[in-house]
Amino acid sequence: MSFEELMAFAIGTECSDVHITVGTHLAVRRYGTLEILPECPTAEESRNMIFAILTQDQVEKVTSGEDLDVGCMLRDGTRIRANIYHQRNNLAASIRILNQIIPSFEELGLPPVVQDLSELPRGLVLVTGPTGSGKSTTLASMVDHINHTTSKHIMTIEDPIEYVYPHDLAMIHQREVGKDVTSFSTALRSALREDPDIILVGEMRDFETISAAIAAAETGHLVLSTLHTTSAAQTVERILDACPLEGQAQMRSQFANVIKGVITQQLIPLASGKGRTIATEIMVANFAISNLIRENKTIQIPSMLTAGRREGMHSLNDDLIRLVHEDKITREDAIRVSTDPTALEKVL
Repeated sequence: MSFEELMAFAIGTECSDVHITVGTHLAVRRYGTLEILPECPTAEESRNMIFAILTQDQVEKVTSGEDLDVGCMLRDGTRIRANIYHQRNNLAASIRILNQIIPSFEELGLPPVVQDLSELPRGLVLVTGPTGSGKSTTLASMVDHINHTTSKHIMTIEDPIEYVYPHDLAMIHQREVGKDVTSFSTALRSALREDPDIILVGEMRDFETISAAIAAAETGHLVLSTLHTTSAAQTVERILDACPLEGQAQMRSQFANVIKGVITQQLIPLASGKGRTIATEIMVANFAISNLIRENKTIQIPSMLTAGRREGMHSLNDDLIRLVHEDKITREDAIRVSTDPTALEKVL
C-alpha cells in the first residue's frame, strides 16, 4: 500500500487520524476508536510513507534524530497535520486529517452563543477540550465566520498551520512557529505592531504565551486560543496556576478583565455508531463570573453556568443530558466523558 492509497482509504472511511510505525502494522482512528489494519508494510515502505510528506530538509532533521510537526496539503487538496517522532529506535508518524472545507457552526453542532463570541470586538475567548476534541476546527469555523462577515485583519500564530483561509472580506496572515517566527510569545509581541483586529494563537503552552495573549487582549484585540482542559473552571485554574506565585493576584485581575468566554468541548460517538457529535460547556464571562475569578472563587463557576442559561451558558452535564434525551448518544458514553459523572448519573 502506498501513502496515497493509505490516505485515500482513511479519507474514504471517515478516519480522523492515521498512524504509521516502522516495523509494525498501520492503524487508523475512526469515530474515536483506534483500528489496527491488517497491512504490515516493510520497514522501507513505512519510511517511504513518512518521507512522502516531508521536504528534503525535514527528512534530514528527522533522520538526525529530531521530532517534527508539519502541516501540508495532499494532491487531492486535503490538508493534514503530522507529528514525526522516534520510538524503539524507529520512525513513527501520527497524522491528523483536516476537513477540506471549513464547517459552519451549524454543521459542527455548536450553540448560537459561539457566533456571538466570535463577533466580539475585543477580549479573550478560549476553546478547550482534550486532544482530538475538535478545538482547531471550532477555531477555524470562528475565523471563517469572521472572514465572510466583516472587514478585519486577522493574524494567526500556529504550530503547524492547519487550515488555510482564502481572503474574503477579511485579510488573514498566517504565521507558522519554526518557519515564520521562533515562538508563540515572540509572534504575539510582534503582532501588536502589525495592526491586527483579531489574533488567533494555536495553543497557549506556557506562561510567556499566556501573559502575551492576555496583554494583547488588554490592548483592545480579540484573541482566540486553545487549552487542554475539560471544564470552564479548570481552564481558569490552569491559566492562574501557570503564573508564578508572586504574580498570581495581578494575573487574576487581568484575566478577569479580559476573559469573555470559554467553549469546552468533547466529541462523542453517536448511538448509531455512524459518526460523532459534539457536547459543549459554555461559560460567558458576565459581571458575576468575572468577580468570582477576581476573588479566587472558581469553585462556584459550575453553579453559575446553570444560572446563566439566558446568556447562552450551560454545563457539560446539561448538554450530555440533552444529547441522551434526544437519543443521539448512549447513557454510558455520556457518563464516561462527564466531568461530574455522579451528578449526571443521578439526573439520568
